[in-house]
Amino acid sequence: MPFPARAAAAAAFLAVALSGGARAANDLPPPKTDAMPPVEVTITAENGVPRCAPAELRLPAQTNVDLHVTNQSNTQVSITAPQIFQNKNVLHHDGDVVHVASNDAYLIKANGKGEIRLRTIAPGEYTYGCTATSKQDQPFTGKLTLVDPAK
Repeated sequence: MPFPARAAAAAAFLAVALSGGARAANDLPPPKTDAMPPVEVTITAENGVPRCAPAELRLPAQTNVDLHVTNQSNTQVSITAPQIFQNKNVLHHDGDVVHVASNDAYLIKANGKGEIRLRTIAPGEYTYGCTATSKQDQPFTGKLTLVDPAK
């Protein structure tokens, strides 16, 4: 096809696309996804010993949750919970958080913030904790309650 004919065909296509005659794939409605309620966890420290707030964390069981973690201390802190931080339950993480090799924790850098999207486990009462890398002998232990979202 000669150049003038190709240019005319391209112009005609562009006119149809701009007029709305052609429907692009991105005009489709977005797929439905599970809502991930954001949950805030704040880490502070006194004399280098970490403390997580809230001390009693209540989350929906077997649900996707968006955990926002803020470390206000000047030391690295690991946040732990049984099975929840295993690779199979973590959907995404971002920011100043790093998965720990033990597969049961995330390390939050000093004065860091991060987001961990995860899938919670079965309903029940569990413990969760925060441990400073410099004070491993003095961990904080909190209560994690996973409730059936249908109740």
